[in-house]
This record gives sequence, C-alpha cells and structure tokens, in this order.
Amino acid sequence: MRYGHFDDSAREYVITTPHTPYPWINYLGSEQFFSLLSHQAGGYSFYRDAKLRRLTRYRYNNIPTDVGGRYLFVNDGGDVWTPSWLPVKADLDHFEARHGLGYSTITGERGGLRVESTFLVPLGETAELQKVTFTNTSDAPKSFQAFPYVEFCLWNAEDDQTNYQRNLSIGEVEVEETTPSGGSAIYHRTEYRERRDHYAVFGVNVPAAGFDTDRDTFVGAYNYLGEAAVPRAGKAANSVASGWYPVGSFQVDVELAPGESKDVVIVLGYVENPDEEKWADDAHQVVDKQRAHALLERFATGASVDAAVTALKEHWTNLLSSYSVRSSDEKLDRMVNIWNQYQCMVTFNMSRSASFFETGMGRGMGFRDSSQDLLGFVHLVPERARERIVDIASTQFPDGSAYHQYQPLTKRGNHNLGSGFNDDPMWLVGGVAAYIKETGDWGILDEPVPFDNAEGSEVPLFEHLVKSVDHVLTHLGPHGLPLIGRADWNDCLNLNCFSTTPGESFQTTGNKTGGVAESTFIAAQFVLYGKEFVALARHRGDEAQATRAADAVEAMTQALLTDGWDGRWFLRAYDYYGNPIGTDAHDEGKIWIEPQGFAIMAGVGVESTDPTSPQWAASPAGKALTAVEEMLGTDHGMVLQYPAYTTYQVHMGEVSTYPPGYKENGGIFCHNNPWVIIAETVAGAGASAFDHYKRITPAYREDISDVHKLEPYVYAQMIAGKEAVRHGEAKNSWLTGTAAWNFVTVSQYLLGVRPDFDGLVVDPQLGPDLPEFTVTRVARGATYEITVTNSGTPGRRASLTVDGAPIEGRTVPYAPAGTTVRVAAVL
Repeated sequence: MRYGHFDDSAREYVITTPHTPYPWINYLGSEQFFSLLSHQAGGYSFYRDAKLRRLTRYRYNNIPTDVGGRYLFVNDGGDVWTPSWLPVKADLDHFEARHGLGYSTITGERGGLRVESTFLVPLGETAELQKVTFTNTSDAPKSFQAFPYVEFCLWNAEDDQTNYQRNLSIGEVEVEETTPSGGSAIYHRTEYRERRDHYAVFGVNVPAAGFDTDRDTFVGAYNYLGEAAVPRAGKAANSVASGWYPVGSFQVDVELAPGESKDVVIVLGYVENPDEEKWADDAHQVVDKQRAHALLERFATGASVDAAVTALKEHWTNLLSSYSVRSSDEKLDRMVNIWNQYQCMVTFNMSRSASFFETGMGRGMGFRDSSQDLLGFVHLVPERARERIVDIASTQFPDGSAYHQYQPLTKRGNHNLGSGFNDDPMWLVGGVAAYIKETGDWGILDEPVPFDNAEGSEVPLFEHLVKSVDHVLTHLGPHGLPLIGRADWNDCLNLNCFSTTPGESFQTTGNKTGGVAESTFIAAQFVLYGKEFVALARHRGDEAQATRAADAVEAMTQALLTDGWDGRWFLRAYDYYGNPIGTDAHDEGKIWIEPQGFAIMAGVGVESTDPTSPQWAASPAGKALTAVEEMLGTDHGMVLQYPAYTTYQVHMGEVSTYPPGYKENGGIFCHNNPWVIIAETVAGAGASAFDHYKRITPAYREDISDVHKLEPYVYAQMIAGKEAVRHGEAKNSWLTGTAAWNFVTVSQYLLGVRPDFDGLVVDPQLGPDLPEFTVTRVARGATYEITVTNSGTPGRRASLTVDGAPIEGRTVPYAPAGTTVRVAAVL
C-alpha cells in the first residue's frame, strides 16, 4: 500500500498520513548548516559536523523512534495538539507532509484551525527557518496559544549523551524578551564563557507572551513530551535553565477571525563570534548578539522566508538542469530528474555520518565513501567536487594507505573507525578520473596536496594517485591478488581479525599478523581504475608510470582469470590460511556479488558483447552473470552472497554475525546491485539490466511501502534478502553509496550518456521497455540533446548522428561552451 504520492511538477513527495511504517525524512541545507526533518517534525540540526556542532538533541533508540525534534504545541481553548501529530498524538482532521528539495511543509488541522509549517535552511545561512501559517477554517473567532519548542544539545553530541555528571551542571541561556527587530529570542550559550566562540539562537519574529528555557519546567515531572505541562496549562512559566536541560520555547498568543491567516517566523541559528567580539560588556557576562540580530532581522517577515524558498527552488532547478530524461516511464523520469540526484547531493554533504541509522557521533566523512559519492554529484557541483577531492587526498598517508574516515569540521583523519582498508587507495583514482572527465580540469593533477594534513608534505595530486597504485602493487599475496588488509569494500569481511571477544570492533581490532588473505574485489577494482590511471599518466606524458600500470593491470586480469576463478564465477577472496572463499565447494557463501559485477565492469572475462551468442555464454563473464541471476536474484534485488552463513565463521569476521538474509550476510546490498547492472550493459543485456534496476529503485517499490517500510523516494542501503524473516524490508535509507552508483548506472549505462576524457559516450542499453526517450546533458558548458530510438535488441549498439552527420563510434566530441549539440542514437 501507499502512504502518499509523488508530485512531480512540484518536485515533492506528499505524505498523507502520519502513520507511515517508519519516519520518512528529508534533509535541509546543502552548505554548512544541516537539519534532519521527519514528516512528524522529528530530527535534529547541526553546523558542519553532526558530532562536534550539534545544536539540538536527539535520542536514538527512542520509543517512538521519532520523538525529539522541533515541535509546535497548540492550546486551542484547552484542546492541546501538535500539527505534526507527534508528540501529542491527538487525532487530526487533516494531515499532510510535503518533502521537497531542501525544504519540507507539514500541515495539520484540528477543530477548525489549520497550521502549516514550512521548514528550510536558506542558501548562504547557518540557520533553519520555520514559517508557520495559522488559518482559522471555522466560522467563529479563535484565540489560542502556540508554543514552539526545541531542546538544545550541549554541542558535542557524544559527550552530551554520556557525560551527565558534568553536563547537568553547565547549561546556560540568555533570554531577550524584545529583539531589535521586534520579536523575542533565546540564546543557548553553554560553555561560551570558557572555550567556545559560538552560540545558538532560537527566535520568533513577534513579541512572545512568555518563554521557557528549562526542560523539566516545560515538560513537568514524570511527563512524556506529549504531555508537556506548559502547553497544557496554556501559559509559559518563564523558566530560566541553570544547569540541567536547556530548551527553547515561547508562548505566542494568536487571535484569528473566521477565514483569517497569520504568519509567525521561527529561527534556529548558529552564530560564531571572533574572540575580540565575544562579549557585549566588559564583565564578559552578556553575549554579543549583533550577528544574531542581523539574522533575525533578515527573516523578520513571512515574505522574507517565501523569498528564501523561491531562491532555494531556483537553485535546485539550476542544479538539476545538468542531466534529465524525458520518457514514457514516469517512475524512471522522477528518479533520474529529481530524487536520485537529490540524494546524491545529500550523500555529498553527509557521507554516511548523520541519519536515523547513523548517529552522526561515530562516522565522519569516508575516504572510500566520499570518493564514490563523487561519481554521483560531480556533474552538479564540480567546483565543490574539486574541493572534496583535495580534502580526501589530504588524509592519505605517504605509503598510499589512508584514514578510513575524517571529521568534516576539522578535515582531520579519525582512527576511531580503523584504518588498513586496502580498497581505499584506488577509490581516489576513480574519483579523480570522474572529475576530470566531467570538467576537463587536468590542472587538478598538479594541485599541491599534503599527506596526513602535515604542513610541508605537499606534492602534486598525481603523486597521491601514484601512491594509491603503489599501495596495491606492494601489497600482493601469493596468488598475485591484492592483500585485503582489514577489509575491502565489504567492511564485514574481516579475514585477519579472528575476534572472539564480545563487543570487540571488527573494524578496529588489530590484524592477525602474517596473514596472506587476498581480495578478488580489490583486484577487479585495480583493473578498472588502473586503466583510468594509465590514461591520466599518458595525458601527463609520464609514459613510465603508464606502462608500469598497464602491465600491472594485465597481470591482475590474468590473476583474476586463473586463481580468482572458480569455474562458474569469480572467487571472493582467499582467507588467512590461503583457502578460497566464495567457491562452489562450500555449502554456504558459495557465490558473492561484488567481484562478479566489478570484474565484468572492468572488462575481465568479457569475450563478447552479444548476450545471445555461444561465445558469451561460454565466457567467464557470461557464466558469472548467469550464476548471479540463478543464485543471487530475487524479486527485491540481488543478495550479496548465497547461501547465507548460519554459524559464526571466526576466520571471516563480522559478515557471519548477522542473521541470514540481513546486511552483508545474504542481504540485498543495494550499493553493489548497480555493479551487476552495469556489467549487464557491458554484455548488451539491457532488458535484464533495466529489470534489475527497477527491483531496488524506490519509486518502483512505492506500491509495496508496507513491505519496504522506508522512504519511497530515496534508496536504502539494504533490503532484507531471501533467507531473511522479513524479505523485502529495507533498512538504512538516504546515506548510502547506492545513491551515486545507481545514478551512474541509470544515467551513464542504462540511458547510456557518460562523460569520457575526450567526449560524451552515447551507448544506451535498457531493453525494449523504452522504445524512445530523450536525454538532455550539459557537459563542459555545452548542451547535448540526445534522442534515442531503441529497438531493445539484445547486444545491439547505437549508431550516432551528430547535428545531422553520421559519426564513427559512440563518442561525441566535446563542443564549445554555450553551444547546443543534437544527437540521434538508433539501436
């Protein structure tokens, strides 16, 4: 069943009931200030770093999951309710939540009063705005009180959740009952007297009839948040937090004639002051509020918020103009044109750090994760992609290895999540190659970049890529395949860990010494990105590096086809003892998805591109893809490996700690399904590729939202596999490499328009479902209008006509910026 619907013209998903199977969220902000917002107003806000600059408190594992956010309590003549349904849970006469691109609107109506709240983070601001419109839909006058409410986090979200002996004594606020712009404001200034140069402001644009800053006073002893005492009393207590739990709340009195509407603007902002401007008094007791006052003044009217919404929508219109498709499949169009690209931008901002499945307190920005995310957003914000590449490379070590994570606020490596993931280095090569293909900015290879952010260690970025290649080639095992280290892409395949201690981290426990565990995945990755490195080196005229890498790629290809091959599919690895993993000789874990997809993407074992030919069927690539469909395929996507493990395999690590069918133990890991889909397009099997794409893509799963459970507009990391108790149920939505890889898959391989170093490749492969479609692609300032006439014949490749003239091959040379190129592709 469905719990809402897409509004494609508005680029919104409209949720029509608060009772979705799980809180369905949106992300606000795309620069420095970010908020997570559910359809029930749950979530939290932070500046740059969800751990170190958390503004509002959120309690994970709460019941209900979504309790904690920015709420608006209404007391309408003694009837207390919340327009977002939670936390009061009073029945609503009408409910609607619209999640748009960087904004959301939640509307609730009860007893003749409609309350519509639009939330956004304006471009260029470090604040979340909420424009609330109260409308009297009854035929009698209304007089009521509204109580906007947030609970402040004491900045460091991890310490805030653990260090109560200190934190229950340090909370401080200031209250400004009348601001220069005519409203009221509360300032959260915990630790500002000591080491901090920042504070939070929570303000309204109208004079408040009262305020509260002490949570226990606002909620009342032994009450749940939905039973909060102040809204039920209909009168603020004017409490001032001193230690304990600081909150922000105002009493706003509203009177409405029948049919009348009034707006109130609520601002939650982050402000930094230079040390010399921290205080407004010589005694250092009163916070300097000049910057906060300016913020409140900028958004002192509903019209100013409306203008910010308009600017945000125009911003997204411009971003999304880089790639779009027009076809007869509305689900495909909405995913390509709106939601998949939007999710790619969210993963650019968040990596894997802050969602309802990631607390924001552990993981920062991932070396591997962010390098892959580049593939999905580089066409949207190439200048920021360049900055991100430099940030990532700056955390690399001189030997080519890297911190697995770094903190976005400090851009410093974080060892708390371990290191020694031997796939990390080559992802940088892939990200840099994608950036240059998109932009033509070869100069980035000369950009000075330090190692481990150490001043004075700067070398050209190209030398970092050399170190990445070196790291693979200096860490080869007995079969000529790369050593896996702590893990490869699959964090849970820990072949050097052997953990028997409860609670021990598989990702930080010291590797068992002397192992020879090898990874066929890293081997396939090296073949794919090693070829990209060869192209980069040759363009620089470094033939020695190019030749060395080309020879290594060929050797790695042969190693995969010999010692990496099991007869019907590629092996997954060799373990600590030198025994194969992912072999038909085993009862469990016979076949794994990762090397099958990645090796064929890299061209390993591809002896034909006609899936109907005997040559294809007999080739390693053909055999592997046949085995994938037979053994890994399900109606909900392809499982990661099969059969799942039913007992703990101590020599394999975390992968076997999950129940069968979940996560890496036989779950449908949506991140690597695209690798197989791309592999199928390499084979010319477009119909199968498009079918597999639709199985995991959320818009095609909307009708089974009661099974899928998570948002029908963004990808999830994992869907429970065929051996799971709840096959088809998704987990871990939003922050997943699935977003980037699926956009690469659909835009560059199914629809078949992808940038290369010298031009746009036009090579669509998606079977007979779409007999024709048009792709509009902006690349290096030129616009390409590509019309595809598609027979759907297996193995057929497109013939191209460019501006009326046939060309050889499938690469359209880049045109001058500002021009429009018309391409007709027939297959």
